Amino acid sequence: MPVTLAGNGISTQLKTYMRQQILQILVFILLPFTLFGQLNHADTVRVFYLGGQSNMDGYGYNADLPDSLKGGYDNVWIFHGNAVADNEKGGGLGKWENLKAGHGTGFYADASANHLSDRFGIELSFAKHLQKLYPGEKIALIKYSRSGSSIDSSAARWFGSWEADFKGGQGVNQYDHFLSTIRHASDTRDIDGDGINDYFKPCGIIWMQGESDALDEAVALRYHANLKRLMDLIRAALREDNVPVVIGKISDSGDDKDGKVWDFGELVQYAQEKYAITDKRAAIVRSTQNYKYSDPYHYNSAGYIDLGIRFAEAVYRLNKK
Repeated sequence: MPVTLAGNGISTQLKTYMRQQILQILVFILLPFTLFGQLNHADTVRVFYLGGQSNMDGYGYNADLPDSLKGGYDNVWIFHGNAVADNEKGGGLGKWENLKAGHGTGFYADASANHLSDRFGIELSFAKHLQKLYPGEKIALIKYSRSGSSIDSSAARWFGSWEADFKGGQGVNQYDHFLSTIRHASDTRDIDGDGINDYFKPCGIIWMQGESDALDEAVALRYHANLKRLMDLIRAALREDNVPVVIGKISDSGDDKDGKVWDFGELVQYAQEKYAITDKRAAIVRSTQNYKYSDPYHYNSAGYIDLGIRFAEAVYRLNKK
């Protein structure tokens, strides 16, 4: 575009162009979060974010589901962001759809479709119990988790790191993929297709993670500080500083040569308890210590079903305060 100067001032044409560019930048920045701001004539939808590592992914088998969890999720939708390693493309892609089985490990998504697996996580019993606690209300789940991921870059290995400042090879980490999930989820203003825009009311962050941070003493000792910072950042991304956070306490199957899979698990457990005590809008679920395992690292199907119920009860109590 030609630029002309009028005396010491900028031409009207250039001023108009600059205003247009500034407006486009503001729209690009703000659009991903419009669903978290009140819209006129909008349907209110309670939204819960599900995040963490493999026990949030879910290793339950769909074949083990009771009839009560195989269907009947009217008024519950899920956006499950595609999980990839740090620096990989395609993180956070997905589509809104009615909740159903298949959002466990092995699930993946692209820009056009969700590809369900034969596994499930906490999302089914969590949503079913929320329907009882919030009868008749619309519920939305946004899920992004990554198996083996750590919240400390020193423990990222090949699984990935949630440390926001971690640059890695190309500067893209798990927190960036989470932000992409939020952005892609927000691209749809009417998730149920009823012709009315939806207003997302952030009602909870559900976090099941910490095992990968329990393999190294120095990393485990930093867990509380890392957890607090990450939860603050996720709250900020949801544009709600007081959104409740419920932490799932890590446990140990003991299925290792020395009877312990996570060498410094007690340090991470202590940090999780500390977070739940020191944050007035946080709680912790401890029932994980009673679950059986399908392998040394992951709960069995019954464990995921119970864990979803416990998470729903805990976040409901926090929202009642």
